[in-house]
Amino acid sequence: MVGAGVLSLPYAMANLGWGPGTVILVLSWTITLYTLWQMVEMHEMVPGKRFDRYHELGQHAFGEKLGLYIVVPQQLICEVGVDIVYMVTGGKSLQKIHKLVCKDCAPIKLTYFIMIFASVHFVLSHLPNFNSISGVSLAAAVMSLSYSTIAWTASVHKGVQPDVEYGYKASKTSGTVFNFFSALGDVAFAYAGHNVVLEIQATIPSKPGKPSKGPMWKGVVVAYIVVALCYFPVALIGYYMFGNKVEDNILISLEKPTWLIVAANMFVVIHVIGSYQIYAIPVFDMLETLLVKKLHFRPSRKLRFISRNIYVAFTMFVGICFPFFGGLLGFFGGFAFAPTTYFLPCIIWLAIYKPKRFSLSWITNWICIILGFLLMILSPIGGLRTIILNAKGYEFFS
Repeated sequence: MVGAGVLSLPYAMANLGWGPGTVILVLSWTITLYTLWQMVEMHEMVPGKRFDRYHELGQHAFGEKLGLYIVVPQQLICEVGVDIVYMVTGGKSLQKIHKLVCKDCAPIKLTYFIMIFASVHFVLSHLPNFNSISGVSLAAAVMSLSYSTIAWTASVHKGVQPDVEYGYKASKTSGTVFNFFSALGDVAFAYAGHNVVLEIQATIPSKPGKPSKGPMWKGVVVAYIVVALCYFPVALIGYYMFGNKVEDNILISLEKPTWLIVAANMFVVIHVIGSYQIYAIPVFDMLETLLVKKLHFRPSRKLRFISRNIYVAFTMFVGICFPFFGGLLGFFGGFAFAPTTYFLPCIIWLAIYKPKRFSLSWITNWICIILGFLLMILSPIGGLRTIILNAKGYEFFS
């Protein structure tokens, strides 16, 4: 649950402001916990059947074809988008490590660090399933907690900057509005677990007297407590210390103590290596199913080798073309995460359970749907503007 999006939360606060930023952080935490509970509950709502994929749940709610058309594109965009962002995150963290460790060395273009990070995935992507990456996933979880803690404790150690300002950074009202929209996407991106939650729950044994939702919900509660302990201190303390001059990655703003910031960035690299695979495995599953069932390729190691390497190369190439952490988070956070995380579970819940009009369940779900829809419309506009502004004058290779 604790993804690299936590590193952008101080930057999001700088574009949202103290009041709106705090409200949006708490509201997002509450809404996404509620929608995650819905997905855990719906996993085995039909006796004797488990919805092990997000699209299977959509097909049950909307029909065989319509369910696929609604869910699969959104889930695919989300998972691919995360992997692209993690390519950039891993590359930027490696670049920061190089800058801190070798201060007298000539600077190396970010492009090359993204390629170095991608090289790991040309190997790890051939592991078969979620269980096979449990060790990588555990390491990623420990790393995420570590660098989140370092981010806010190092900020406290550095103290409030002498020239700190908390007003909006943009000089024009239009810039402030677009930055506000992009920051909404930054916050949305931080809550990403929904897109693979059913696949994860599918790995938990289930018996008639002991359904999988029991241990799964306990895991979710623990995860969200950890999320709160990581996200809120990083967002609020990071913004308090640096104000509107904070970078879109809080670790980039921090320089000392050098050994600690180097360690934090290395933790980020290890974490996004594991997280990349968590989101890539469902894509591999969909891609290989399409190639075998629809295009009639023969299932083989050669097919898996080629298809997975092409996918890794694609995410690497897009990351190299658009290595703008803040803009990518703003764009994908709203365009991809808002539907699958904020309101699609509510729509499925309403379609299946059909609560009475104006009942508590009906009102709660419609509030989430409206807020999520606004998020999906507004934040990609701000994120795309940020990407375009950053892209001016950018060169792939020096």
